[in-house]
Amino acid sequence: MRALVLCDIGQLELRQVPPHFVGTHDVKVRVSAVGLCGTDFHIFSGQSNYNTDKRGRPISLREQPQILGHEIVGVVEEVGSRVEDLRVGDRVVLDQGLNCISRLHQSLCEYCATGDSHQCLNYHELGITGLPGGFAEYVTIPAVNAIRINSDLDNVEAVLIEPLGCIVHASDMVARSVTRYAINADDRDRRVRSCLIFGAGPAGLIFTQYLRNVLGYDGLLLVVEPNPRKRELAVRFGAEALDPNASDLVEVVQEKTDGRLVEYLIDACGSGSVFTSIPSLIRKQSTVLLYGLGHAGIDLSVLNNLQFIEPTLVAAVGASGGFDTDGRPLTYRRSMSLIEAKQIEVASWITHRYHSLEALSQAFTTDHQANDYIKGVFVLPS
Repeated sequence: MRALVLCDIGQLELRQVPPHFVGTHDVKVRVSAVGLCGTDFHIFSGQSNYNTDKRGRPISLREQPQILGHEIVGVVEEVGSRVEDLRVGDRVVLDQGLNCISRLHQSLCEYCATGDSHQCLNYHELGITGLPGGFAEYVTIPAVNAIRINSDLDNVEAVLIEPLGCIVHASDMVARSVTRYAINADDRDRRVRSCLIFGAGPAGLIFTQYLRNVLGYDGLLLVVEPNPRKRELAVRFGAEALDPNASDLVEVVQEKTDGRLVEYLIDACGSGSVFTSIPSLIRKQSTVLLYGLGHAGIDLSVLNNLQFIEPTLVAAVGASGGFDTDGRPLTYRRSMSLIEAKQIEVASWITHRYHSLEALSQAFTTDHQANDYIKGVFVLPS
Protein backbone atom coordinates (compact mmCIF):
# COMPACT_ATOMS: atom_id res chain seq x y z
CA MET A 1 0.00 0.00 0.00
CA ARG A 2 1.03 3.63 -0.40
CA ALA A 3 1.93 5.74 2.62
CA LEU A 4 3.50 9.11 3.38
CA VAL A 5 6.56 8.25 5.46
CA LEU A 6 8.53 10.61 7.69
CA CYS A 7 12.03 9.26 7.11
CA ASP A 8 13.95 12.06 8.86
CA ILE A 9 13.25 15.40 10.47
CA GLY A 10 11.45 17.51 7.89
CA GLN A 11 11.64 14.79 5.19
CA LEU A 12 8.46 13.11 3.95
CA GLU A 13 8.54 10.45 1.23
CA LEU A 14 5.73 8.68 -0.61
CA ARG A 15 6.52 4.97 -0.34
CA GLN A 16 5.09 1.53 -0.93
CA VAL A 17 4.88 -0.22 2.44
CA PRO A 18 3.51 -3.67 3.33
CA PRO A 19 0.06 -3.69 4.96
CA HIS A 20 -0.13 -5.13 8.46
CA PHE A 21 -1.43 -8.63 9.08
CA VAL A 22 -5.08 -8.74 10.19
CA GLY A 23 -5.30 -10.83 13.35
CA THR A 24 -8.34 -12.71 14.55
CA HIS A 25 -9.51 -9.77 16.69
CA ASP A 26 -8.43 -7.00 14.29
CA VAL A 27 -9.99 -4.98 11.53
CA LYS A 28 -8.37 -3.54 8.43
CA VAL A 29 -9.67 -0.04 7.77
CA ARG A 30 -9.51 1.86 4.50
CA VAL A 31 -8.64 5.45 5.41
CA SER A 32 -11.30 8.04 4.55
CA ALA A 33 -10.13 11.10 6.51
CA VAL A 34 -7.36 12.03 8.94
CA GLY A 35 -7.08 15.25 10.89
CA LEU A 36 -3.74 17.03 11.03
CA CYS A 37 -2.79 17.63 14.66
CA GLY A 38 -0.18 19.92 16.17
CA THR A 39 1.54 16.77 17.42
CA ASP A 40 2.11 15.73 13.79
CA PHE A 41 3.83 19.04 13.09
CA HIS A 42 5.95 18.77 16.26
CA ILE A 43 7.20 15.32 15.23
CA PHE A 44 7.82 16.46 11.65
CA SER A 45 9.94 19.42 12.80
CA GLY A 46 11.93 17.40 15.32
CA GLN A 47 10.50 19.33 18.25
CA SER A 48 9.06 16.09 19.64
CA ASN A 49 9.69 12.37 19.27
CA TYR A 50 7.44 9.98 21.20
CA ASN A 51 8.85 6.80 19.68
CA THR A 52 11.19 5.67 22.44
CA ASP A 53 13.13 2.57 23.45
CA LYS A 54 12.64 0.65 26.70
CA ARG A 55 14.73 3.22 28.59
CA GLY A 56 12.67 6.14 27.30
CA ARG A 57 15.26 7.38 24.81
CA PRO A 58 13.93 8.73 21.48
CA ILE A 59 14.52 6.49 18.46
CA SER A 60 15.68 8.52 15.47
CA LEU A 61 13.52 8.72 12.37
CA ARG A 62 16.43 7.48 10.30
CA GLU A 63 16.46 4.30 12.36
CA GLN A 64 12.67 3.92 12.48
CA PRO A 65 10.74 6.08 9.99
CA GLN A 66 7.18 6.88 10.99
CA ILE A 67 3.78 7.13 9.34
CA LEU A 68 2.00 9.96 11.14
CA GLY A 69 -1.71 10.66 11.49
CA HIS A 70 -3.81 9.64 14.52
CA GLU A 71 -7.21 11.38 14.07
CA ILE A 72 -8.53 8.63 11.81
CA VAL A 73 -11.89 7.89 10.19
CA GLY A 74 -12.35 5.07 7.70
CA VAL A 75 -14.35 2.15 6.36
CA VAL A 76 -13.89 -1.44 7.50
CA GLU A 77 -12.29 -3.38 4.66
CA GLU A 78 -11.58 -6.70 6.37
CA VAL A 79 -12.51 -8.25 9.72
CA GLY A 80 -10.69 -10.88 11.73
CA SER A 81 -12.31 -14.25 12.23
CA ARG A 82 -13.22 -13.55 15.88
CA VAL A 83 -14.75 -10.11 15.27
CA GLU A 84 -18.53 -10.31 15.57
CA ASP A 85 -19.73 -6.73 16.02
CA LEU A 86 -18.24 -5.02 12.95
CA ARG A 87 -18.81 -5.76 9.28
CA VAL A 88 -17.11 -4.87 6.03
CA GLY A 89 -18.45 -1.49 4.94
CA ASP A 90 -18.99 -0.11 8.46
CA ARG A 91 -17.83 3.48 8.86
CA VAL A 92 -15.67 3.90 11.97
CA VAL A 93 -13.61 6.37 13.95
CA LEU A 94 -10.47 4.97 15.56
CA ASP A 95 -9.07 5.24 19.05
CA GLN A 96 -5.41 5.19 18.07
CA GLY A 97 -4.22 4.09 21.52
CA LEU A 98 -3.51 0.43 22.18
CA ASN A 99 -4.06 -0.58 25.80
CA CYS A 100 -4.81 -3.65 27.95
CA ILE A 101 -8.30 -4.00 26.45
CA SER A 102 -6.89 -3.69 22.90
CA ARG A 103 -4.33 -6.39 23.65
CA LEU A 104 -6.89 -8.77 25.24
CA HIS A 105 -5.06 -8.91 28.56
CA GLN A 106 -6.93 -11.02 31.10
CA SER A 107 -6.07 -8.59 33.89
CA LEU A 108 -5.89 -4.83 33.41
CA CYS A 109 -3.01 -2.67 34.55
CA GLU A 110 -3.83 -0.19 37.30
CA TYR A 111 -4.39 2.63 34.79
CA CYS A 112 -6.74 0.79 32.46
CA ALA A 113 -8.62 -0.50 35.51
CA THR A 114 -9.35 3.10 36.56
CA GLY A 115 -10.26 4.33 33.07
CA ASP A 116 -6.94 6.08 32.42
CA SER A 117 -6.14 4.01 29.34
CA HIS A 118 -3.77 6.58 27.80
CA GLN A 119 -1.42 5.88 30.72
CA CYS A 120 -1.61 2.10 30.19
CA LEU A 121 1.62 0.35 31.17
CA ASN A 122 1.56 -1.35 27.75
CA TYR A 123 0.48 1.74 25.81
CA HIS A 124 1.33 2.49 22.17
CA GLU A 125 -0.27 4.83 19.64
CA LEU A 126 -0.79 4.69 15.92
CA GLY A 127 0.90 7.67 14.29
CA ILE A 128 2.66 8.89 17.44
CA THR A 129 4.77 6.27 19.23
CA GLY A 130 6.09 4.49 16.15
CA LEU A 131 3.09 2.38 15.10
CA PRO A 132 1.97 3.24 11.54
CA GLY A 133 -0.72 5.89 11.43
CA GLY A 134 -3.36 7.16 9.08
CA PHE A 135 -1.34 8.89 6.37
CA ALA A 136 -1.65 5.72 4.33
CA GLU A 137 -4.25 3.84 2.35
CA TYR A 138 -5.04 1.39 5.16
CA VAL A 139 -4.52 0.87 8.89
CA THR A 140 -4.97 -2.31 10.91
CA ILE A 141 -6.14 -2.05 14.49
CA PRO A 142 -7.86 -4.14 17.19
CA ALA A 143 -11.61 -4.15 16.56
CA VAL A 144 -12.36 -2.70 20.01
CA ASN A 145 -10.48 0.44 18.93
CA ALA A 146 -12.91 1.00 16.04
CA ILE A 147 -16.15 2.77 16.98
CA ARG A 148 -18.95 2.54 14.45
CA ILE A 149 -20.48 5.80 13.17
CA ASN A 150 -24.22 5.19 12.92
CA SER A 151 -25.24 8.70 11.87
CA ASP A 152 -24.71 10.74 8.70
CA LEU A 153 -21.85 12.65 10.34
CA ASP A 154 -19.47 13.86 7.66
CA ASN A 155 -16.05 12.16 7.61
CA VAL A 156 -14.23 15.48 7.73
CA GLU A 157 -16.09 16.51 10.88
CA ALA A 158 -15.72 13.05 12.40
CA VAL A 159 -11.93 13.39 12.60
CA LEU A 160 -12.53 15.93 15.39
CA ILE A 161 -13.97 13.20 17.62
CA GLU A 162 -10.45 12.34 18.80
CA PRO A 163 -9.40 15.95 19.64
CA LEU A 164 -12.73 16.57 21.35
CA GLY A 165 -12.20 13.38 23.33
CA CYS A 166 -8.91 14.81 24.57
CA ILE A 167 -10.67 18.00 25.72
CA VAL A 168 -13.39 15.94 27.43
CA HIS A 169 -10.75 13.93 29.26
CA ALA A 170 -8.75 17.02 30.20
CA SER A 171 -11.87 18.71 31.60
CA ASP A 172 -12.74 15.57 33.54
CA MET A 173 -9.22 15.53 34.99
CA VAL A 174 -9.72 19.07 36.24
CA ALA A 175 -13.15 18.21 37.67
CA ARG A 176 -11.81 15.29 39.66
CA SER A 177 -8.84 17.24 41.03
CA VAL A 178 -8.94 18.82 44.48
CA THR A 179 -8.92 22.52 43.65
CA ARG A 180 -9.79 25.71 45.47
CA TYR A 181 -11.98 26.93 42.60
CA ALA A 182 -14.26 24.86 40.36
CA ILE A 183 -16.63 25.41 37.45
CA ASN A 184 -20.20 25.82 38.79
CA ALA A 185 -19.18 25.15 42.41
CA ASP A 186 -22.10 25.29 44.88
CA ASP A 187 -20.10 27.58 47.17
CA ARG A 188 -19.96 30.93 45.39
CA ASP A 189 -16.61 31.77 47.01
CA ARG A 190 -15.18 28.62 45.42
CA ARG A 191 -16.71 29.15 42.00
CA VAL A 192 -14.69 30.00 38.90
CA ARG A 193 -15.80 33.48 37.91
CA SER A 194 -13.19 34.13 35.24
CA CYS A 195 -11.51 31.73 32.84
CA LEU A 196 -8.71 32.48 30.37
CA ILE A 197 -7.68 30.30 27.43
CA PHE A 198 -4.36 30.84 25.68
CA GLY A 199 -4.85 30.04 22.00
CA ALA A 200 -7.82 29.84 19.64
CA GLY A 201 -6.57 27.03 17.47
CA PRO A 202 -8.55 23.79 17.35
CA ALA A 203 -8.03 23.02 21.04
CA GLY A 204 -8.92 26.53 22.21
CA LEU A 205 -12.04 26.64 20.05
CA ILE A 206 -13.19 23.27 21.36
CA PHE A 207 -12.47 24.26 24.97
CA THR A 208 -14.51 27.45 24.48
CA GLN A 209 -17.52 25.54 23.22
CA TYR A 210 -17.17 22.78 25.80
CA LEU A 211 -17.15 25.29 28.64
CA ARG A 212 -20.18 27.15 27.32
CA ASN A 213 -22.31 24.42 25.75
CA VAL A 214 -21.49 21.30 27.74
CA LEU A 215 -20.39 22.45 31.19
CA GLY A 216 -22.77 25.42 31.20
CA TYR A 217 -20.12 27.86 32.41
CA ASP A 218 -21.61 31.38 32.29
CA GLY A 219 -18.80 33.44 33.77
CA LEU A 220 -16.21 35.63 32.09
CA LEU A 221 -14.42 33.67 29.37
CA LEU A 222 -11.34 35.28 27.83
CA VAL A 223 -9.42 33.84 24.88
CA VAL A 224 -5.99 35.23 24.07
CA GLU A 225 -5.13 34.91 20.39
CA PRO A 226 -3.07 37.09 17.99
CA ASN A 227 -4.79 35.82 14.82
CA PRO A 228 -7.90 37.91 13.96
CA ARG A 229 -9.78 35.10 12.21
CA LYS A 230 -9.36 32.82 15.19
CA ARG A 231 -10.45 35.61 17.53
CA GLU A 232 -13.65 36.02 15.51
CA LEU A 233 -14.41 32.34 15.92
CA ALA A 234 -13.75 32.48 19.66
CA VAL A 235 -16.24 35.34 19.96
CA ARG A 236 -18.78 33.44 17.90
CA PHE A 237 -18.49 30.52 20.31
CA GLY A 238 -19.09 32.65 23.39
CA ALA A 239 -15.77 34.12 24.48
CA GLU A 240 -14.32 37.59 24.68
CA ALA A 241 -11.20 37.59 22.53
CA LEU A 242 -8.05 39.52 23.37
CA ASP A 243 -5.21 40.41 21.03
CA PRO A 244 -1.99 40.07 23.09
CA ASN A 245 -0.20 42.42 20.71
CA ALA A 246 -2.72 45.26 20.98
CA SER A 247 -2.46 46.08 24.68
CA ASP A 248 -0.95 45.02 27.98
CA LEU A 249 -2.59 41.66 28.65
CA VAL A 250 -2.14 41.82 32.42
CA GLU A 251 -3.75 45.25 32.63
CA VAL A 252 -6.69 44.13 30.49
CA VAL A 253 -7.28 41.03 32.62
CA GLN A 254 -7.03 43.01 35.84
CA GLU A 255 -9.62 45.48 34.51
CA LYS A 256 -12.04 42.85 33.26
CA THR A 257 -11.88 40.85 36.50
CA ASP A 258 -12.01 43.93 38.78
CA GLY A 259 -8.54 43.11 40.01
CA ARG A 260 -9.48 39.57 41.04
CA LEU A 261 -7.62 37.85 38.14
CA VAL A 262 -8.69 34.47 36.75
CA GLU A 263 -9.38 31.33 38.75
CA TYR A 264 -8.97 28.94 35.81
CA LEU A 265 -6.37 29.22 33.05
CA ILE A 266 -6.01 26.81 30.13
CA ASP A 267 -2.84 26.65 28.05
CA ALA A 268 -4.19 25.45 24.69
CA CYS A 269 -1.35 26.81 22.55
CA GLY A 270 1.85 25.15 23.77
CA SER A 271 3.88 28.35 23.56
CA GLY A 272 6.66 28.53 26.11
CA SER A 273 6.27 32.31 26.41
CA VAL A 274 2.87 31.76 28.03
CA PHE A 275 4.58 30.74 31.26
CA THR A 276 6.17 34.14 31.68
CA SER A 277 2.75 35.80 31.99
CA ILE A 278 0.71 33.17 33.86
CA PRO A 279 1.74 34.28 37.38
CA SER A 280 0.44 37.80 36.69
CA LEU A 281 -2.89 36.59 35.31
CA ILE A 282 -4.12 34.03 37.83
CA ARG A 283 -5.58 34.34 41.31
CA LYS A 284 -3.70 32.62 44.12
CA GLN A 285 -4.43 28.88 44.35
CA SER A 286 -6.18 28.95 40.99
CA THR A 287 -6.19 26.04 38.53
CA VAL A 288 -3.89 25.86 35.50
CA LEU A 289 -4.60 23.21 32.88
CA LEU A 290 -1.51 22.30 30.86
CA TYR A 291 -2.95 21.03 27.60
CA GLY A 292 -0.79 22.44 24.80
CA LEU A 293 2.49 20.76 23.89
CA GLY A 294 5.69 22.34 22.67
CA HIS A 295 6.88 25.02 25.11
CA ALA A 296 10.28 25.42 23.49
CA GLY A 297 12.75 28.17 24.22
CA ILE A 298 11.81 29.18 27.77
CA ASP A 299 14.05 28.92 30.84
CA LEU A 300 12.35 26.90 33.57
CA SER A 301 13.14 29.64 36.09
CA VAL A 302 9.88 31.29 34.98
CA LEU A 303 8.14 28.66 37.13
CA ASN A 304 9.50 30.25 40.30
CA ASN A 305 6.82 32.93 40.42
CA LEU A 306 4.17 30.41 39.43
CA GLN A 307 4.99 28.03 42.27
CA PHE A 308 4.97 30.89 44.75
CA ILE A 309 1.19 31.40 44.41
CA GLU A 310 0.32 27.69 44.80
CA PRO A 311 -1.79 26.95 41.73
CA THR A 312 -3.13 23.48 41.05
CA LEU A 313 -1.37 22.34 37.88
CA VAL A 314 -3.30 19.71 35.92
CA ALA A 315 -1.61 17.96 32.98
CA ALA A 316 -3.82 15.90 30.69
CA VAL A 317 -3.27 13.96 27.49
CA GLY A 318 -5.36 11.65 25.35
CA ALA A 319 -9.02 10.69 25.43
CA SER A 320 -9.12 8.36 28.43
CA GLY A 321 -12.37 7.82 30.26
CA GLY A 322 -13.13 4.16 30.69
CA PHE A 323 -14.60 1.43 28.51
CA ASP A 324 -18.11 0.56 27.41
CA THR A 325 -19.56 -2.94 27.90
CA ASP A 326 -18.20 -3.94 24.48
CA GLY A 327 -14.69 -2.76 25.38
CA ARG A 328 -14.83 0.40 23.30
CA PRO A 329 -13.74 3.78 24.72
CA LEU A 330 -16.58 5.72 26.33
CA THR A 331 -14.97 9.11 25.75
CA TYR A 332 -15.01 8.62 21.98
CA ARG A 333 -18.68 7.74 22.01
CA ARG A 334 -19.42 10.75 24.19
CA SER A 335 -17.44 13.01 21.85
CA MET A 336 -19.19 11.61 18.81
CA SER A 337 -22.60 12.37 20.32
CA LEU A 338 -21.58 15.96 21.14
CA ILE A 339 -20.53 16.64 17.54
CA GLU A 340 -23.59 14.87 16.13
CA ALA A 341 -25.84 16.99 18.37
CA LYS A 342 -24.01 20.18 17.24
CA GLN A 343 -23.10 21.04 20.82
CA ILE A 344 -19.56 21.27 19.49
CA GLU A 345 -19.35 22.86 16.04
CA VAL A 346 -16.27 22.04 13.99
CA ALA A 347 -17.04 22.50 10.28
CA SER A 348 -16.52 26.28 10.16
CA TRP A 349 -12.86 26.15 11.16
CA ILE A 350 -11.67 23.26 9.01
CA THR A 351 -9.76 25.47 6.60
CA HIS A 352 -7.64 23.11 4.50
CA ARG A 353 -8.40 19.78 2.80
CA TYR A 354 -5.87 17.54 1.10
CA HIS A 355 -7.21 14.97 -1.35
CA SER A 356 -4.08 12.89 -1.95
CA LEU A 357 -0.99 11.75 -0.10
CA GLU A 358 1.08 13.79 -2.55
CA ALA A 359 -0.78 16.99 -1.67
CA LEU A 360 -0.52 16.30 2.06
CA SER A 361 3.17 17.19 2.13
CA GLN A 362 2.25 20.83 1.52
CA ALA A 363 0.49 21.01 4.86
CA PHE A 364 3.76 20.28 6.64
CA THR A 365 6.11 22.39 4.56
CA THR A 366 4.10 25.59 4.21
CA ASP A 367 0.35 25.60 4.85
CA HIS A 368 0.20 25.09 8.63
CA GLN A 369 2.23 28.27 9.15
CA ALA A 370 -0.10 30.44 7.04
CA ASN A 371 -2.35 33.03 8.69
CA ASP A 372 -5.49 31.45 7.26
CA TYR A 373 -4.68 27.94 8.51
CA ILE A 374 -6.68 26.58 11.47
CA LYS A 375 -7.33 22.89 10.84
CA GLY A 376 -6.29 20.66 7.97
CA VAL A 377 -7.79 17.31 7.03
CA PHE A 378 -6.51 14.61 4.68
CA VAL A 379 -9.67 13.34 3.00
CA LEU A 380 -10.31 10.63 0.41
CA PRO A 381 -13.57 9.45 -1.19
CA SER A 382 -15.21 6.64 0.78
